[in-house]
Amino acid sequence: MQINYADQDAEFLGKQQGIYHQYKLYYSTDGKSWKTLVDKSNNKTDIPHEYVELPKPVQARYLKLENIHMPTGKFAISGFRVFGNGNGNKPGAVENFIVLRTEKDKRSAWLKWKPVDNAFAYNIYVGTAPDKLYNCVMVHTVSEYYFKAMDKDLPYYFSIEAINENGVSPITKLIEVK
Repeated sequence: MQINYADQDAEFLGKQQGIYHQYKLYYSTDGKSWKTLVDKSNNKTDIPHEYVELPKPVQARYLKLENIHMPTGKFAISGFRVFGNGNGNKPGAVENFIVLRTEKDKRSAWLKWKPVDNAFAYNIYVGTAPDKLYNCVMVHTVSEYYFKAMDKDLPYYFSIEAINENGVSPITKLIEVK
């Protein structure tokens, strides 16, 4: 998991000596009975962007973060990410993925695909060579995307995968557009 602290009413910004964050993170499967997942209540290190990899997976439905100490300002979080997989099925592969590059302005393309029933988002990979898909756009709740970031003189390659809380689908075959 990853915690990114915000600078809500901070009295100073940037790297300082002798500042630290302390917290406890709890988990629960029912929202009533809580167990300690991470205990940083004795931490004396500056951790404004804390990343913790657990030694082994934990089954959880709910998480609760308890602030113990902030170096300055109010307790505020700008990001809280949890990594893992659910207990269900991964989404199926995306079907009918098409890329329509416009003739008048070759810098743009319309991407469409058939929605995957149990997906909540899609990762669209884009690059200028089959082995250079260096860009990724995450699209939520829709099955189309207007891409406007191409060089008009280069071919582009696209691929897409569906994602949900249980994992990632197989990625589609590459589509080249000239």
